[in-house]
Amino acid sequence: MVNIPDTGDISPIQILLVEDSPGDINLTIEALRGARVANQLSIVRDGEEAMAFLRQEESYENVPRPDLILLDLNLPKKDGREVLTDIKGDPDLEMIPVIIMTTSAAQDDIVSSYRHHAASFVTKPVDFSEFLEAVRSIEGFWLSIVRYPAKA
Repeated sequence: MVNIPDTGDISPIQILLVEDSPGDINLTIEALRGARVANQLSIVRDGEEAMAFLRQEESYENVPRPDLILLDLNLPKKDGREVLTDIKGDPDLEMIPVIIMTTSAAQDDIVSSYRHHAASFVTKPVDFSEFLEAVRSIEGFWLSIVRYPAKA
């Protein structure tokens, strides 16, 4: 888990990043740190690990439930499309907003993601500064404006 500094401006939330690219993981961490958002970022690198984390199975039995999921579609073991379907089909997980962050710009992926109740679909830019801006835009809306249900 990566702790992003607490600035006191907003209540911290738990974010789960499901991403297999080390470069995109580092860029996401850097963008969230650069924005100085007070959050805890957990990282898993494949779809099976994501579901184990979310269901608090195996070595994840004591992890916090995320308030927001950043999900890549092209993952090893179980792809993001299957993970999204599993999340939205599970009554214990279905209310967690899932933001698709992927290199795909295919209409089929966009339509399918929204049909499976993704909260939003963001195509990852190739350019470094544009990638940082995309993550900061997510941060600006999903972490600063949106309100989440209280945890039980």
